[in-house]
Amino acid sequence: MKIDYGKNGLEISVNPNWNLTILRPINQKIITKPIKAIKEAIRNPIGSISLKNIIQKKRKDSNVCIVIDDATRPVPSHLILQALIEELNNYGVKDENILILIATGLHRSSNDDEIERMVGQKLINRINIKNHQSTDKDSLVFVGKTSTNSPIYLNRYYYESDVKILTGYVEPHFFFGFSGGSKSIVPGIAGAETIQANHSAENIAAPYSRFGIYEKNPMAEISTEIAHIAGVDFTINVCINEEHKITRIAAGDLLKVHDHLVDYQLKYIFKEISKPYDIVICGNGGYPLDINLYQAVKSMAIGEMAVKEGGTIISVNECSDGIGVGQDHFKALLFSNLKPIEIYEKIRNHQIMVPDQWEIQILARIMMKAEIFVISKLLENEIGNIGLKYASSVEEAIELALHKHRNDASILILPNGPQLLPLVRN
Repeated sequence: MKIDYGKNGLEISVNPNWNLTILRPINQKIITKPIKAIKEAIRNPIGSISLKNIIQKKRKDSNVCIVIDDATRPVPSHLILQALIEELNNYGVKDENILILIATGLHRSSNDDEIERMVGQKLINRINIKNHQSTDKDSLVFVGKTSTNSPIYLNRYYYESDVKILTGYVEPHFFFGFSGGSKSIVPGIAGAETIQANHSAENIAAPYSRFGIYEKNPMAEISTEIAHIAGVDFTINVCINEEHKITRIAAGDLLKVHDHLVDYQLKYIFKEISKPYDIVICGNGGYPLDINLYQAVKSMAIGEMAVKEGGTIISVNECSDGIGVGQDHFKALLFSNLKPIEIYEKIRNHQIMVPDQWEIQILARIMMKAEIFVISKLLENEIGNIGLKYASSVEEAIELALHKHRNDASILILPNGPQLLPLVRN
């Protein structure tokens, strides 16, 4: 069988003696003419006046800022952009008045090849494109504080634009509840200080900061608050399947679009299981989601949902970008020689306060529950010294796990990352 891994997948030789369960996503109907469908969604928005009317209410030379996801996300932004910019041109907006802003958050900048994939050949030389830089003070503007007294720094190009448009995709997120919506603002185009306050140790540890939980999720609530302050004129979000094909589109009001697509996701994504498994094999859904070990933590959080206490998670992510370019603090903690419980407690007690600490905090939490084998392009000496385990193949990791547990240990394979999430029935 094949599990999503990199661009081409990874074949696993299944032993008929394994006590194996495979859970695959529910089949979703693909939108066969996505550009046409996106235009129809733009013209028939949810909870908003039309984009045409929004543009007409502005001056003729209004600047339009379009936010798109960065290179670590599989959303087909080029299709959204083609439809959107054709519509904007028809409304009289010229190319030179449009900026495509890549929502990097604290991630590295997208490179030229990635930008071409994201934006498409038709637009890459027509439209101005910028990577958001969360640590570049000159490109940020301070706009006040949140209700929790956290500073709000936002991308200046976005904040000062006449028309602000968000694009992206909605799927379950391992601590934000769901991606899409206001997540394009925070962390997408926020300053580092704002992101770190939003992703604090306390918020990450909150019981509602988990896959698929949007209401009462402190990070989602703060992000939505900041999005209202920043201003969002129009939103275009989509849902995609395991092949990254568009299955659903909604456009219009920020919250109503997000709620609509979250409701759609809830019909397809979660699968009840009767009890936890001894061994869970899962990835991030292939490239670009499995581009580095930093991103691979998300797949481990999927495993956490289904594995028993003391069980084994086998994380299958290509990690073609290594641990993660620019993830120096994450890497330093991976090689800190601390035990997971020490890392977790030091972060919770604010003895460790570094950018991206939330990723290692979640990793440490998962490692406190189960052992984790890493299957990737990384070498054994590249996965750190805090307890992550190395295996050269999924099959080898399974055999090692069976030796730890028992030959008839229960095994769950989730081949398609967050396209299907297991929920233990209470």
